[in-house]
Amino acid sequence: MADTSDIRNGLCINYNNDIFSIVSFQHVKPGKGNAFVRTKLKSITTGKVLDNTFPAGHKIEVVRVERHKFQFLYKDDSGYHFMNNETYEQLAIQESMLENPQFLMEGGQVEILFHAKENIPLVVDMPSHIEVQITYTEPGLKGDTATNSLKPATIETGAEVRVPLFINEGDYIKVDTATGAYMERVKK
Repeated sequence: MADTSDIRNGLCINYNNDIFSIVSFQHVKPGKGNAFVRTKLKSITTGKVLDNTFPAGHKIEVVRVERHKFQFLYKDDSGYHFMNNETYEQLAIQESMLENPQFLMEGGQVEILFHAKENIPLVVDMPSHIEVQITYTEPGLKGDTATNSLKPATIETGAEVRVPLFINEGDYIKVDTATGAYMERVKK
């Protein structure tokens, strides 16, 4: 059991029957009254962020987590299948644990956060961006580069993104996996 003096950014704790990561903290010693620690906690399972204040010396339960690199293999009825890059062990993850699974590419790399004691997956961290090829979009016209208009385009993962008018079928683009937004065209 740890206490509030052990709090640091990135530490994972068990709080209200959920696992939270400490985003930020501040030790406060007012002139009058007892010291306390003001924290911002982010739930690993739901992503919800909350502010909490712990009195100085309060006992906290530290949860040890491990990050492992996995490669996405395929999707079927039992979920999304990943392979550990070091042990070649395969793992099936339910779609509810993935954020924006439409941007997963076969062979793509992800990081999976595991509860070290129970060895259960907690969350799948997607890469911040992917480089993909446009498989279908309406052709661009000469002079379409002057406006900031966007058109729908289908990428090789099957997802639909909005791209500038000058992007054509067969072009490679960089897509932000968190928002699904077009970032830039990539030369391949």
